[in-house]
Amino acid sequence: QVQLVESGGGLVQPGGSLRLSCVFSGSFFASYPVAWYRQPPGKQREWVASISEFDAANVADSLKGRFTVSRDTPKNTVYLQMNNLNPEDTAVYYCNSRSPFSTNDYWGQGTQVTVSS
Repeated sequence: QVQLVESGGGLVQPGGSLRLSCVFSGSFFASYPVAWYRQPPGKQREWVASISEFDAANVADSLKGRFTVSRDTPKNTVYLQMNNLNPEDTAVYYCNSRSPFSTNDYWGQGTQVTVSS
């Protein structure tokens, strides 16, 4: 059974940085693509970034240049590095992975990021 646990959120001032972590519990992590989503207050969840099982990374156009996604396979962890944060980045950030072996779709519990002075 796959479990995803996010961490690294918190309160940061505008212009600051945070690195979110998503730890994958389960087998065959190297075979799973992983994505980050976020849900701002009162808005729908939106895709932020993805990294494939082949380490191909993609970031939403509006976030390119500030956000990067990477994975550390030996640590079963995917990271979301967020720089030059602004209040519009305030959201709950979620980690997601779709199984390559079944129709299962896994989500973490989310981590809150608040950008405020």
